[in-house]
Amino acid sequence: MTKSPIVLIDHHPGRSAQTIGIARQLGTDTSFIHEPSVGVVGTKGDSQCYMGVMSKVDAIHASLKSRIGRGVGQLKLRLVQPEYTIATSDGIRNGTREMRYSLIGREVTHDALSEHLSATGLAGTIAVVACDKPPVGTLAALLEHNEPAIIMSDGSIHPGIDPVTGEALDIVSAYQVAGSHDVAHRDRVACHACPGFGSCGGIFTYNTMQTFIGVLGMQPLHMVAPPSDDPRRLAEFPDQLVGYLADMMSKSLKPRDIVVRDSIRNAVIVALAIGGSTNVTLHAPEIARAAGYGDFWRDVMTPSEFNYLSQYVVPVLTDARPYGKYSMVDIDAVGGVQVIVRELLDAGLLNGDVLTCTGETLAEQVKRLGTPGADGKVIYTVANPYKPTGGLRVLGGNLSPEFSAVLKLAGVEGGLRDNLFRGKARVFEGEQHLLDALAETPELFQNYDMVIVRYEGPTGAPGMPEMLDPTSRITTLCREKGIVIALMTDARFSGGSIGLVIGHVGPEASLGGPIALVENGDEIVADLNSNELNCTPLADPAIRKQRMDAWKKVVAANGGQHPNCGDADTRLLHRARHSAVPATHGAGLHPDHEVWVRIPREATRSGFMPTNKHRPETDKAF
Repeated sequence: MTKSPIVLIDHHPGRSAQTIGIARQLGTDTSFIHEPSVGVVGTKGDSQCYMGVMSKVDAIHASLKSRIGRGVGQLKLRLVQPEYTIATSDGIRNGTREMRYSLIGREVTHDALSEHLSATGLAGTIAVVACDKPPVGTLAALLEHNEPAIIMSDGSIHPGIDPVTGEALDIVSAYQVAGSHDVAHRDRVACHACPGFGSCGGIFTYNTMQTFIGVLGMQPLHMVAPPSDDPRRLAEFPDQLVGYLADMMSKSLKPRDIVVRDSIRNAVIVALAIGGSTNVTLHAPEIARAAGYGDFWRDVMTPSEFNYLSQYVVPVLTDARPYGKYSMVDIDAVGGVQVIVRELLDAGLLNGDVLTCTGETLAEQVKRLGTPGADGKVIYTVANPYKPTGGLRVLGGNLSPEFSAVLKLAGVEGGLRDNLFRGKARVFEGEQHLLDALAETPELFQNYDMVIVRYEGPTGAPGMPEMLDPTSRITTLCREKGIVIALMTDARFSGGSIGLVIGHVGPEASLGGPIALVENGDEIVADLNSNELNCTPLADPAIRKQRMDAWKKVVAANGGQHPNCGDADTRLLHRARHSAVPATHGAGLHPDHEVWVRIPREATRSGFMPTNKHRPETDKAF
């Protein structure tokens, strides 16, 4: 099944009038109005993440305009005015009910950009993206449109500096002092944590996904790590991007030629190697869906493959925030994400033959960039890694029969004995109840509590908010008291969350998943040897049935919805309540998910299999 070609504007005077008017207003040749169109898109929002986007969009638009004409080497194309999608600020809204709109922002970006791409008939697009949800929504729309396109990260913010201690700060630092009784300390950190502009600077979700998109092949690798205020983003990168796009258009190189099974697998492997955000297990399925793969965990990478890679093959190579010391600015200073890619290519862990937006293969791009070796301080080698195992793990068990639960192992600070956590459930019916308890009665939390926050999933919240605020407070409480408190939820986490925190537990509570049946005091076991998350009482069929029957009675008495679910009091929240798919499918707003895969492709298993020559005993087929 092939996509129909871009339909050009015909010579109808009514449809030509505004096109001519736009060309005149933009200062371009009116005789080009019936040629294929090119344009720039960007993301806007209400935080520092987006403050640098407009200047890059303007610079790229100017570069495109300068290349359009009839001269030698110029492009005979119709230029359209820049378009922006909107998103919300995670950093400002964590811990509030407005956070339910964060992941929905990925869907809003996708919808808005799909409308722009298709209605405008763009035959070539350059997208400037910030934060972490808009880039994924942008990429999904570009994949569905499937005409030549390229993405550029807007870039990270610089770390702040505590003027008293000299400590490097970021937004996670500010969340982690939220529970401090030292008001002056709280205010000082808040005032210095986020200087300038740009997206979050650690290996949080933004840089996890920008690295992912770069390795996927849709963003030039050398454009990922430089900060937002790096002069190259205005002086050099715009012309390079226009050159790459022109080449893609001449060769008809399209997103679905680039985003294939092996390139997605490459990107997942790099996410493991950088100790990336748990959100990658939400975003990778959505990207795979848009690329034509019906089920990421079946067609691209199975849970057992994911865990095998993380346990035995792919180590963490970066000493980066939130689990380590350095920021993306530091990674840029030692050579950028291409250094990480080179390390993994040299170790046989990536397929270097996949195509990228530069027109080269991944391996060719790394070689052309003159990529240096790992410095051993910020970026480590595969032979001598920062951590011996990968940063993420997905869990099954009787609390996660869909293998949806995910743990950022790179961020665990304690609580695992022989790779096993055993604790007692302390249940909260929603995030706000937990935040209230942490603020008002922190003494109630005990060593080896397993805090459970439920009814915050894709349909339950609705919107599946992330929980940087409570996880940060728990991290601080654990450090102060020298105890371990774990947390599991059907919601998700910020890439800045650390500790023994397990998200995406599904099926979610609002759908009657096992997490809805857990009671205070139940024994909860997270076993990273078997990769299972279990509630001991629920192993008894009689207990499970008794609790499920009681849950169903409550739901029936409340008109078919559990009363602990959040209010869906806007059209967007209502849409999420009734159309969000499970976390294993990306938690997007896709009714009839199994049939909604535009231009499906056969998911053939490639011959490429990652191996780690530094661990020959693990070099086996999955």
